[in-house]
Amino acid sequence: MENRVRLTIDDGVAHVRLNRPDKMNALDPAMFEAIIAAGTELGARKDVRAVVLSGEGRAFCAGLDLDRLLATANGEPLIPSIDLTQRTHGIANYAQHLVWLWRELPVPVIAAVHGVAFGGGFQLALGADLRYVAPATRLAVIETKWGLVPDMAGTQLMRHLAREDVVRELTYTGRVFSAQQAIAYGFATGLADDPLAAALSTAREIASRSPDAVRAVKRLLNLSATCAAASGLAAETAEQAALLGAPNHVEAVRSNLEKRPPQWSCA
Repeated sequence: MENRVRLTIDDGVAHVRLNRPDKMNALDPAMFEAIIAAGTELGARKDVRAVVLSGEGRAFCAGLDLDRLLATANGEPLIPSIDLTQRTHGIANYAQHLVWLWRELPVPVIAAVHGVAFGGGFQLALGADLRYVAPATRLAVIETKWGLVPDMAGTQLMRHLAREDVVRELTYTGRVFSAQQAIAYGFATGLADDPLAAALSTAREIASRSPDAVRAVKRLLNLSATCAAASGLAAETAEQAALLGAPNHVEAVRSNLEKRPPQWSCA
């Protein structure tokens, strides 16, 4: 994994760095495998309370590796030995899982985006809960330029962030847009001269809250995107009932009243 992704964990905050700077972190088969491996490992850890996703070098992620694009034009599969027609990861195929797993991760994920986020790289950023973007960043739903469609969960994620006509225009044209436009469209949470510092700061703030409450509210917010109001309200009640009186709820109350840092249980 170290050849494509660097993973560190510090005081409950995991930092996943795409580590192919010479290729602007473009997605080749090894990068797919490494990103999925990192997400899978983090999903199983109880000590992780927030995740930051960033890219080394000049860019967050330039999208699919050009060699793979050329290979598909010669009749080869997008990812060798992977049948993308199969739902291999729940509701997702292998390529979609690369993005969707961050949305399904039990804890919040924050993307620090700089340079470019094109195609699969843009969709990867959309899989995060929050996105801090450097002012000079360029972004694009670029697939139609290559005669393709966004196929890494982008169509499902974009529709919850931007107006339908905006999503359609950007997807039909494949045009590049700015970080400032990303804010206006709803694709970016905020602009930051140093998006990695902003992402890490927010991650540390999240990590200071009750891990039980944060995980519960992420489940509720994920559910709210697809469920009817009655189901969502019932889920709120169930999550709150499980939190009330539990050790981390008691610790949250006591630490606030005693004006001291909380000591969370990760059991």
